[in-house]
Amino acid sequence: MADQKPDERKFWLDDKDTVKKILWALGAACLLSVIADLFYHKHVHYAAEDWIPGMYGWAALIGSVVLVLCANLLRKLLMRPENYYDEADND
Repeated sequence: MADQKPDERKFWLDDKDTVKKILWALGAACLLSVIADLFYHKHVHYAAEDWIPGMYGWAALIGSVVLVLCANLLRKLLMRPENYYDEADND
């Protein structure tokens, strides 16, 4: 607290220990959901849905990673320089 300025407020998510606890709790919840997936009967459309434990979670994770990678690629392709609009004003 000695390095904190008097006008800056410290919130509960600013503490690194709190963030670590949240990440561990999220990981535990994900693990419990995959384990719970093994113990109930699912009405599946495709056989692979029954073979892979936590299949919907894995599909969501893979889809999210692909989405982020595609967005990163599109950003590199479509990004304009920082002074893109300033150049038009000089004409």
